[in-house]
Amino acid sequence: MDLLTKTLDSLWQVVLVGLLLGAGLPALFAAGLRLLGSGTTSVTAESGTVTTTRNPLAVVGAVACFAVVVIAIVTGILFIMSDFLANTFGIELF
Repeated sequence: MDLLTKTLDSLWQVVLVGLLLGAGLPALFAAGLRLLGSGTTSVTAESGTVTTTRNPLAVVGAVACFAVVVIAIVTGILFIMSDFLANTFGIELF
């Protein structure tokens, strides 16, 4: 029974991390793109000029989404590199 409890405990942790990193980060990136693409577009009939105005709050939200994704990627690379540097050169990052 103890083995089943430990297995289920590990399983929900793996599923949670998989959902956050496997689906959560791409969804957050897509939300940032959606926020960045929101705005109003107007076309002047005489000159054919296209003007796009963006909501500043939407741009701030998009930048925040992109920042979270970049921080997650850099953190993952640092975790991988810390193991590599510790095993190869004896350098401890964390």
